[in-house]
Amino acid sequence: MLTRNGWATAALCVACLAVGTLADLRELLAIGVALLVALIVAAAWLFIRPSLEVRRDVVPARVAEGEGAVGVLTVTNQGARRSPPLLAHERFGERRLRLQLRGLASQAAQRVSYDLPTGRRGILPVGPLEISHADALGLVGVGYGEGAETRLIVHPRQVRVAPLPTGRSQDFDGPTRSVAPRGGIAFHSLREYVSGDDLRLVHWPTTARTGQLMVKHTVVTNEPRLVIVLDTQSGSYGDQRSFEEAVRVTASLVSAGANQRFPTTLHTSGGATVAVDATGSGLTDALDTLAAVTTEVDDPGLRSLVRLAGRRHHGASLGVITGSLCTQVAVVSSVRQRYEMVTLVQMGPNYGRTIAAVEGVLGLACSDLAEFTRVWKARVG
Repeated sequence: MLTRNGWATAALCVACLAVGTLADLRELLAIGVALLVALIVAAAWLFIRPSLEVRRDVVPARVAEGEGAVGVLTVTNQGARRSPPLLAHERFGERRLRLQLRGLASQAAQRVSYDLPTGRRGILPVGPLEISHADALGLVGVGYGEGAETRLIVHPRQVRVAPLPTGRSQDFDGPTRSVAPRGGIAFHSLREYVSGDDLRLVHWPTTARTGQLMVKHTVVTNEPRLVIVLDTQSGSYGDQRSFEEAVRVTASLVSAGANQRFPTTLHTSGGATVAVDATGSGLTDALDTLAAVTTEVDDPGLRSLVRLAGRRHHGASLGVITGSLCTQVAVVSSVRQRYEMVTLVQMGPNYGRTIAAVEGVLGLACSDLAEFTRVWKARVG
């Protein structure tokens, strides 16, 4: 591809050849031929492009907003001769980062590192590396990609807060239910032995009396379980900033539940669902989901709570995060009886400090993550 200098040279070449031929001026013809040869040699140069191998590492592969991340390129000259200095551009999302590659001897390698902007959450593609290869006179140039595309996942910024309030405390000696998770210390009933059961749980008197191997069925009593729903309907938020703050609050509450070893389920009103168990497994997937989440016009918004409430949520506490412009807040009251406790957080600068009154629901109105942190610690702990 001709550069700006190349097009000027080509135009001058045509003019010299034309005028030289018409006016029979050998000097102009000689200049025209020289310019033509220069263009031909420049074009031939592009066919001898360097043979480079590019490997890219992103360290670390996952960060929170504002944390440091570095791209590291290792460029190796696989050709038999020295490669010239090259200008390269690394693609990062919609940006292009300019890099300068020095000339490399055959089989020599160069490592180039650069900072990756992490000011906004998202799953951001990194690469491929676009290398600009031109002749020495800059008449002809071509760009081509090297190295596979990788990605950097930027999680929403979080703050350390207490998990969703459950309205009760764990009671290891209180009532139990058959739907409670197995493996606790509270006795619930006797049941038939199943392959894999701990033989220490065998109840020998009952086994001797019935002739059937029976074991003690133990459960975890009153284990708090959290259900967190993020409203992703675009009409619920006055602007993108309010939605970003809502995503940060959601990430903080999901992590708070996981840190306290509470089974936590994240839902978006758009249909995404990620479960985090008591060991914390699934938390990374939940944060990855929040890194990629967007608002949609046709999203059902808080109407999705009716569908979610139809599932079994024994002993669970619900947290709903939405915007200040949400007109569906009344839906929250319709599912209130399905949960132990319900918390409603509305994010938006235009909402002030007034929260839509929903009976039996803990309501908070905040403008940003910093205010949420202050209000949450004052109201919840």
